[in-house]
Amino acid sequence: MFDADTYIARRKRLQADVQSGLIFLLGNDLSPMNYTDNPYPFRQDSSFLYFFGLDDPGLAALIDIDQGDEYVFGDDLTVDDIIWTGPQPSINEKCRKIGISQTAPLDQLPSILTKAIRQNRKIHFLPQYRPENVLKIHQWLGISPPTIQDHVSEKLIRATVAQRSIKTQDEIAQIETALDISFKMQALAMKMSKSGLYERQVAGAMEAVALSAGCRLAFPTIFSIHGETLHNHYHGNLMKDGDIAVNDSGAESTAHYASDITRTVPIGGKFSHKQREIYAIVLDAQIKAIDAVKPGVEFRDIHRLAGEVLVSGLKDLGLVKGNVKEAVQAGVHTLFFQCGLGHMMGLDVHDMEALGEDFVGYTDTIKRNPAFGWNSLRLGKALEPGFVITVEPGIYFIPELIDRWKAERKLAQYVNYNVVEKYRDFGGIRIEDDILVTEQGCRVLGKSIPKTIDDVEAMSS
Repeated sequence: MFDADTYIARRKRLQADVQSGLIFLLGNDLSPMNYTDNPYPFRQDSSFLYFFGLDDPGLAALIDIDQGDEYVFGDDLTVDDIIWTGPQPSINEKCRKIGISQTAPLDQLPSILTKAIRQNRKIHFLPQYRPENVLKIHQWLGISPPTIQDHVSEKLIRATVAQRSIKTQDEIAQIETALDISFKMQALAMKMSKSGLYERQVAGAMEAVALSAGCRLAFPTIFSIHGETLHNHYHGNLMKDGDIAVNDSGAESTAHYASDITRTVPIGGKFSHKQREIYAIVLDAQIKAIDAVKPGVEFRDIHRLAGEVLVSGLKDLGLVKGNVKEAVQAGVHTLFFQCGLGHMMGLDVHDMEALGEDFVGYTDTIKRNPAFGWNSLRLGKALEPGFVITVEPGIYFIPELIDRWKAERKLAQYVNYNVVEKYRDFGGIRIEDDILVTEQGCRVLGKSIPKTIDDVEAMSS
C-alpha cells in the first residue's frame, strides 16, 4: 500500500476524467477451490487496488462525482470470523489509511444503487471477469448477466487506462522489487537445469523463491523443453542433455506489481551449434527492438523491426529467401514468430487486459491488424514516458503449423520448406526483459539477468 495522498490524487483525477455520475468499483471475493472454506489464494482486483489500495475480499467502492463523496462498503469480522483469522483492523481503520472517511456495511450498497437508478443517474463500472461480480451487478443494477459487458462505461475504462499506463517512481520501485525475485528465480533455474531432472522440479524451486520472499507468482510459470508451445504450463517432461528449456516466469511484489522475464536455458550447460545460431538471431532481434524503444515510436513498428531481424537471420541460415522487408510484409515471419513482441506490464502482468486490449494497446486511429501473428500483438500504439512494457521476440518451430503451411505451399516464394523441415523438432527460443520508457529513450529494469550465449552457458554449467 502507498500513502494516502497517492490514492486521494488517483481518485481525484479519476473523478475529473469521468466528470459526472457514480463510479462503482467492485473488489474481488474469495474463490473456493472445491468448497467454501478452501479458497484459492486471494487476489484483489487490480483497478480496485490502484484506486483504493485495500487488499481484502468482500469490498466495494462508490464515488459520487456530483456530490464529491467517496464510500467503501464492507463488513467487519465477527467474533466467529476472528476465531479463524485472528483480529484484524476494522474497515474504517483501513480506509483512513487511503483517505476515505465514509464506510458502511455491504448490505447498504444495493439501496444506494437502486436510488441512483430511479434518479436516472449514470453508474459507471468496468468490465467484469469474475462470475460472482457479474451476479452482483445483475442483482444490484438489474442488468442481465449476458449483457453486462454491453453496459460497461467506456469513459471509465479510458480514464482508468490513462492513469494506470503511466507508472510513477513508487510503482517502478515495486516492479523492480518483483524483478529482484525474478533474478533469483532465473539464476536458480539456470543452475538447476540438468539432465535427469523433471521440469516440475525446477518450476517448483522457482515458486519457492517467490514464496520465501513473502510474495507469489505473477502468473503460472512456463518452464518447458517444448518452448514451441507458447503458453506451455505442463511441467512433466524429463530433461536431458541437448534439450533447451524456455523459462517464462515472474513474481508479484507484496503490492502486486509484476515482473515477467524469459530466458532460454541449455540443459546440461551448453547450446548445440544449431541452437546457438537460432539463439543469436533472437538475441539480436531483442537488442535491436529494445534500442528502438523511445517515446513517440509506435510499438507495432518495433514489432515489425523485430520480425525483419528474425527473418534476416533465418535467411542467412537458408530457411527463408527473397527480400526481407517484402517477406515480412507478406507475413512470412509468422511461421516462426506467431505472437506479439510484448505488452504493457504493471499491476497485471498483461496490464489492464481485463479492461480490453484494444483500449490499452491501441487507439482510435491505430487499430489491431487482424492478420495471423499480427493479431496477437497486444500493444501497437505510440509509446509514452512512464510505460512499462515487455520486449520478447522468439523463434518457434511448431510442427503442426509447418505442416499446414507446407501443404498449402503458403508463401513458398519466401520459405525453403526443405530446410525448415530440418528444424521441425527444434522447439522454441524466447528472450524477454521488462522495459521502462523514459523521456529520452528507455531503461531495462532490474538486475542484469544473463542472456548472452556465453553468460547463459556460464550460469548453467
